[in-house]
Amino acid sequence: MAEDPKDWDIATKLIRGGMARTPFMETAEALFLTQGFTYDSAEAADRRFSGEDPGFVYSRFGNPTVKMFEDRLALLEGAEVCRAQATGMASIHSALMGLVKAGDHVVAGRALFGSCRWIVGEWLPRFGVETSFVDATDLKAWEAAIRPGTKAVLIETPSNPVLEITDIRAVAEMAHAVGAKVIVDNVFATPIFQQPLTLGADVVVYSATKHIDGQGRVLGGAILTTAEINEEFYRDSLRHTGPALSPFNAWVLLKGLETLDLRVRRQNDTCAALADIIADHPKRPRVLYPFRPDHPGHNVAKGQMSGGGTVLAMDLGSRAAAFAFLNALEIVDISNNLGDAKSMATHPPTTTHRSVPEELRPLLGVTDGGVRLSVGLESLGDLTRDVTRALDQA
Repeated sequence: MAEDPKDWDIATKLIRGGMARTPFMETAEALFLTQGFTYDSAEAADRRFSGEDPGFVYSRFGNPTVKMFEDRLALLEGAEVCRAQATGMASIHSALMGLVKAGDHVVAGRALFGSCRWIVGEWLPRFGVETSFVDATDLKAWEAAIRPGTKAVLIETPSNPVLEITDIRAVAEMAHAVGAKVIVDNVFATPIFQQPLTLGADVVVYSATKHIDGQGRVLGGAILTTAEINEEFYRDSLRHTGPALSPFNAWVLLKGLETLDLRVRRQNDTCAALADIIADHPKRPRVLYPFRPDHPGHNVAKGQMSGGGTVLAMDLGSRAAAFAFLNALEIVDISNNLGDAKSMATHPPTTTHRSVPEELRPLLGVTDGGVRLSVGLESLGDLTRDVTRALDQA
C-alpha cells in the first residue's frame, strides 16, 4: 500500500494499525478462538515448524487475533516488536527474567507497585540475582547503585501510588554505560502521554488491564522492544514458559485501543481539574499530580510527558480520615483497579501495597492517610460534587 502506517497520526494507528482481514473482508477484527492450526500435508507442517513457511502453529506461540493486538500496540509505541502477555504482572516478570541469570544485578526504584516490588525483592534473589532499590527521584542514588554487573534497570514512572517521577533519559544513559537494559513500566502515563523508547528505554511494559481495556472487562499485558532484544532475550523464554494472552482477551483489548486516545485525553483533563479542586478544598489535603507545579517531579514530568495522566494521589492525614472519605463516596467506586471508564479510589496501605512491610511504606510515600484516585469518564461536575462532599466528611 502507498500509505505507511508509521506515518499515521495516533488516532488512525489506534483504529487501523495491525488490521489483518480474512477473505471474508469483515469490518471488525476477526476473533480466532482456536488452540491450534491444521496443515495441507505433513510436508507443509514441517515447513511451518521450521520457519520456512510463515504462519501459526499453536496459540501459545502466536494467534492471528493476538498478533493484530501486538502489531497495533507496537505501531502506537514505535516499537519493532510487541509480545502480548496474559497479565501486566506476567509482563513485568517475563521482562525481568528474560534479561538476567544467576550472578547478575538489577536496580529498581523503591516506590514500586506491591507485586513488582515482591518480584524484585523476593523472587529474583531466589535465583541468585542480586537486587537493589533506590530513591527513583534521586539521580545520584541511581548512579551509586548501577555498576558493571547490572543487567537490568526497572523504572516505574509515574510510580504507583504516589506518582513519583523518574528521569528516564538520565537513568538510561547511566544504565547503558555499563551495558544494562532499561525496562519502563508505562502504565500510569499510557502510550498517549509518554513514549519511553524515545527517551532511551530498551523495553516498555504495560498492564493492558488498565487504560488499554479501560472498561473493566479482561486481563492482559504487553512487552515492547526491538527485534534484536526480543530474539536474544524473550523469544524462547516466552515460547516455552507460556504466559500467552487469550485470543478473546486480545480481541477485547483491540477494541479498547480504538478509543484509547479519546478516553485517556478526556480522563486526563478531568483529573487535572479535579486535582486543583481537591487542593483548594478547605481541608487542604496534600495532592500529588505530576502536572501541578507543586509536584516534586513537575519539571521532569513536563519534560518527558505530554499530559499528567488519569490518576492523582492525596493524603488526608490518617487512616480514619481516608476511610471516612472513601465510605462517603457515592459515584466513585472503591476499587483497587485504575485506568477504567469508571472513577475508582483505593487506600493503598490496605489494598495494592498491603504486602509491603509497614516499616518500608514511609520510604515509598505510602501513608495511612493516602488515597489513590483514578479518574474516569464521568462529568467533572458530578465528580467534583462527589469528591468534595466526601472531603467534607473525612
